[in-house]
Amino acid sequence: MFSRPGSFRIAGSLALVVSAALVLAGCSASSGTGEKVEGGTITFGVDVDPVGHLDVHSSQLDINAILQRPVFDSLVSQKPDGTIVPWLATKWQVSDDQLQYTFTLRDDVTFSDGEKFDAAAVKANFDHIVDPATESAQASSLIGGAYYAGTEVIDPTTVRVSFTQPYAPFLANAASVELGFYSPKVLAEHANELKAGGPGISVGSGPFILSKYTPGSELVYTKNPNYNWAPEGATAQGPANIDELDVKILPESSVRTSALTSGQVDVIGDTAPSSLPQIGDGFTVTPTESPGVPYSLYLNVTRPVFSDVAVRKAFAGGFDLDAAVKAVFNDSYQRAYSILGPTTPDSYDAALEKSASFDADAANDALDAAGWSERDSDGYRTKNGERLSARWISYTPVNEDNANLANLIQDGLKKIGFEVVHDQLEPGAYLDAYLAGDYDLTDWGFLSADADVLRSHLGTGGYQNASHLSDPEIDATLASAVATTDTSKRAELYTKLQQWNAENAVIVPLYVPEYILASSKKVGGIEVDIHGWPLFSGAYVTK
Repeated sequence: MFSRPGSFRIAGSLALVVSAALVLAGCSASSGTGEKVEGGTITFGVDVDPVGHLDVHSSQLDINAILQRPVFDSLVSQKPDGTIVPWLATKWQVSDDQLQYTFTLRDDVTFSDGEKFDAAAVKANFDHIVDPATESAQASSLIGGAYYAGTEVIDPTTVRVSFTQPYAPFLANAASVELGFYSPKVLAEHANELKAGGPGISVGSGPFILSKYTPGSELVYTKNPNYNWAPEGATAQGPANIDELDVKILPESSVRTSALTSGQVDVIGDTAPSSLPQIGDGFTVTPTESPGVPYSLYLNVTRPVFSDVAVRKAFAGGFDLDAAVKAVFNDSYQRAYSILGPTTPDSYDAALEKSASFDADAANDALDAAGWSERDSDGYRTKNGERLSARWISYTPVNEDNANLANLIQDGLKKIGFEVVHDQLEPGAYLDAYLAGDYDLTDWGFLSADADVLRSHLGTGGYQNASHLSDPEIDATLASAVATTDTSKRAELYTKLQQWNAENAVIVPLYVPEYILASSKKVGGIEVDIHGWPLFSGAYVTK
């Protein structure tokens, strides 16, 4: 899932503020200090309007997953420690050959439009995900892609999902919003309206009902009074405490922060560290490191400049990433060493933290050996009269911290004679360039609770393979990793992939994103999931 490039680590000067949040029990992100009140409204400020991307089965936007979780339930739930627990499915059985998952479903679940949740509803939703007309990239990958063989209704409370080969990530993926469930009536009557979404269209079985959507302004959710099927072990069981969740679209981090401190909103998400000093100690700040692929640079290996592994390695080692991260994030942000984040379950190779280093001399020697030994009047390297230059495309808006980091990377590479031209493009222009492969590098982070996210980033034809890598050995390793449920074997295979990338510099990891939630102490009961995203079913206001 696309990670907004504005997820950051807390600045050291805020350690005292943050420490209060870190000692809260379990995965709680807020603890109201007053007397709990039944009902009321919580207002949540967010940075992005998901306009045109409200279909959970086709959207790749993090913000859509955050804003649709109150509405859509899943078969299972994933706890912050990675454990899978029952939700709409009370239990499941995996066949001996690991090709079939048979789920027993709750028989008391209804969608907010009155439709029954049953095995037929599961099949209808999974069929919708893989229907080419849905134009799903992420959800269809999460459900298995080419490995998915279909869903079969056994009886009203039993459904079987089959695969052509073992597909280890399925249970973790089944906990995602992207594999959540629409009312079958909506799928039958309004499938072509799901991307636009809104009341009567974005209809699920969750603790809230989307009752109003004003693009560019707000989304309003009202309590589902019939809700009584929360995940096993969830602190909040039964209907939500609050009557209404009001989401305000506030793109600028400083504006969201001001809205929080002035009492216009109760909670804000995706908070930038530069805004946090405004908050003070009357609020709770909760940072959560994101699992998946860190914010990284993806080098297009089909372009002449990065077709040579020696040039890629010189690029990756030719700027001082530690110094750049320190300059931008004030000693408090964690630079990335691997193509998987440290909180990605059962996969991170911590040994890479000891190997990555800046070495301008080695980079210069490698570029000389690769034939880029001459310099032009601007100090950039040349070969056969052609400048060593790379086009970096980013989609706008690029937040201030990422822009500063990009400038430092450009400055560092200029010192070794490597020109980087950073083109910040509007989304439409970015998509055109990306799909045409008209770039040398691009950037993003991608959240995922399973290391199989590397299949879409490194596998031949992967929908996030911005590097255009096609390597049979890598494909075979990815296939082996997805086919085994042995956690130690999977960790071994993903370690191999991480080490391969460190040697081949196809992806250059920069930093590990965090989702930073800040809330007033006038609200409590807000919990966070494995991504750090807020869950409001148990939230309450105080007096």
